[in-house]
Amino acid sequence: MLRYDVPASLVVFLVAVPLSLGISVASGAPLAAGLVAAVVGGIVAGALGGSVVQVSGPAAGLSLVVAELVHVYGWRATCMITLMAGALQLLLGVFRVARAALGVSPAVVHGMLAGVGVVIALAQLHIVLGGQPQSSALENLLELPEQIINNHAHGVLTGVLTIVVLLVWTRLPKLKVVPAPLAALVIASLSAVALGWDLTAVDLTGGFGSIESPILPSGDWHAVVGAVVLVAVLAGVESLLTCVAADRMHDGPRADLDRELTAQGAANLISGALGGLPVSGVVVRTTTNVKAGARSRWSTVLHGFWVLLAALALAPVIGLIPLEALAALLLFIGVKMVNLGNAKNLSGHGEMPIYFVTMGAVVVIGLAEGIVIGLGLAAIISLRRLTRVSVEVQQHAGRWRVVVTGSLTFLGVPRLSEALRTIPPGAPVDLDLHVDFMDHAAFETLHAWRLEQERTGGSIDIDELHDNWYGAAASGTRVFPAKSPPQLDRWYLPWAYRRRAADPISEDLTIGTREYHRRTAPLVQPLLTRLARKQTPSHLFITCADSRIVPSLFTSSGPGDLFTVRNIGNLVPRYGSAPADDSVAAAVEYAVQALEVRTITVCGHSGCGAMAALLEEPQGLPSVRRWLRHGHESLARFVAESPGEESGPLDRLCRTNVLQQLQNLRTYPMVAELERAGKLELTAMYFDIGTARVHALPEEEPLSPVPEPRSG
Repeated sequence: MLRYDVPASLVVFLVAVPLSLGISVASGAPLAAGLVAAVVGGIVAGALGGSVVQVSGPAAGLSLVVAELVHVYGWRATCMITLMAGALQLLLGVFRVARAALGVSPAVVHGMLAGVGVVIALAQLHIVLGGQPQSSALENLLELPEQIINNHAHGVLTGVLTIVVLLVWTRLPKLKVVPAPLAALVIASLSAVALGWDLTAVDLTGGFGSIESPILPSGDWHAVVGAVVLVAVLAGVESLLTCVAADRMHDGPRADLDRELTAQGAANLISGALGGLPVSGVVVRTTTNVKAGARSRWSTVLHGFWVLLAALALAPVIGLIPLEALAALLLFIGVKMVNLGNAKNLSGHGEMPIYFVTMGAVVVIGLAEGIVIGLGLAAIISLRRLTRVSVEVQQHAGRWRVVVTGSLTFLGVPRLSEALRTIPPGAPVDLDLHVDFMDHAAFETLHAWRLEQERTGGSIDIDELHDNWYGAAASGTRVFPAKSPPQLDRWYLPWAYRRRAADPISEDLTIGTREYHRRTAPLVQPLLTRLARKQTPSHLFITCADSRIVPSLFTSSGPGDLFTVRNIGNLVPRYGSAPADDSVAAAVEYAVQALEVRTITVCGHSGCGAMAALLEEPQGLPSVRRWLRHGHESLARFVAESPGEESGPLDRLCRTNVLQQLQNLRTYPMVAELERAGKLELTAMYFDIGTARVHALPEEEPLSPVPEPRSG
């Protein structure tokens, strides 16, 4: 295992050192504090954590809140806040609440990180230009024009060189063994020394010996407690989300989130006590660790030891790094944190407003306020979705139909009332309630309308497809406030699943047609009116007569799409075969020549009784035996093929039979001619009943005709 983990730990170490120094600069903390957090994050969180590949250390996403704490309380008090935040994380881990952190909307998290990235980029840009960052992002933006005019040329050149190396380095495959951040800082430092540029050097004087012990913060304790909670929650959520993301990157043991949160608490407690930055799981270092081939937590732990050795032995070398180069590195990281790819992924779920509002609030107002605003907007959008209701009113042949779908709460009462007002008094109405919840305000509105409608001579037929919300409320039965789990809609369920205990089986067809006329006919009547004069299907669909096979269900097709032929075993008798069968031949002829279909599909299915009968001839079914002679080619092909290991004999014969029927179709001259001309396509499908999955069967090269086996 170590032969994979040792090289991976060295790669992560080379990435961690420059990033830790840069985050220290962005946080307004001593440079050694970032190295302390990297060491503790690697050794403590790596050894105790719930993920075997996650790498912890100082995170850019926390730099903004740390900088604010340093500004308000001072560095030593900030270390105490980090220590207390670690103790809180330990407590939360003991109570196993880690999964609750995953309930935070990713749109808020990504928006927060993007906002932090903007703030970091604006602040570090001032350092690159030779100035000092202001206290807020807006002030940095307002001061930027003057800073650009009065820039420090050497600092700008160093920053530009650092960013160019970062952009170009990853595009050079042979150089990828050296991490881009390390290469950028080394090249910028060597260039500055060689050209004699006047730059600000990184000050690591005293190394770890310069670190001071934490002290209790002074001031309003309410604010201090809020700061502790903020650091604990932000670091915890980022760690857990990174942990979940890390599980998708490797095939090793899955992460234990509660153990990870406990380990992060221990790391923050120790880092704060030693004068280090807050620790959290970091996506960049974790991704680097996985890509470098790490197999166990030893890679993370060893990278912490390498950082410790570097800080002790290479402090003079680290001191050669220009502060402007570190600022340029952070500027690059800040810009990359504004990941528009995340925003694009959120757009399909309608969560882009959460992302951009959170980002804007973090930049304009502040980190904590931005997070609260983002969470509030996410809650409002979620509430709106959960209480969304659709009300459709239709009229057909003098009868009205109202379909209510969703969660029927007081928020949907205005829409419901407006729709119900369109129905004239005394009219007969079919009311379909597809609702998973109904509150008292909605019930009162609906019930009052029903009573008024019946008072004026109308009739209301109410059909509830979920729990009996309206019926229970109308009868005075207690209605539980929780949403009911959605039940299957009725249109595709077998009669047995919808039949009431008192309904006789003999009336299934009658009841079914009555339901069709009441529910479905009004919907499909306009379509069928257009189709009444002529059919123009695009597919000839040949399938089995098995009662479990419903082509329109698993092809999502409607009236006029499929010209369907069903028979025992989805067989296609060969052209001119004996005994003669004109039924299938007539259907093929009519579909191809009169309807001009473009595709013929043969669809078989699992557990086919006809194929089982081919393997063992049925007794007492003479007509079936005669019909199954048309499946002898399939049986001969099945015997000739080598058996597969993935399925049993019956399943293999069912699939072989489908492919053989395509060969039988090609014996029809009109089919073969149109296929050669590219005007007709033959396809094979297979429906697995047990899994409700449809498979397209790839056809092999066309085979020579299989001779029909001799009887007897």
